Amino acid sequence: MQLFADLARRAALVATGQLGWSPDEFWRSTAAELALAIEGRAGPGEPAPLDRRELERMQRGASDGR
Repeated sequence: MQLFADLARRAALVATGQLGWSPDEFWRSTAAELALAIEGRAGPGEPAPLDRRELERMQRGASDGR
């Protein structure tokens, strides 16, 4: 469960700090939606602050399956 908490915290920081999402927008989004938004913000060839693999791990750890 700690892995989920750590990844969720990092994802929330990216969503609210870099994407400008509200906390509610972050928690209502799916991991796939967040990954697309992060990839879109980073631009082609730029490293993303949180990669899709990490988001997929977080999604697997979520109790509601989102």
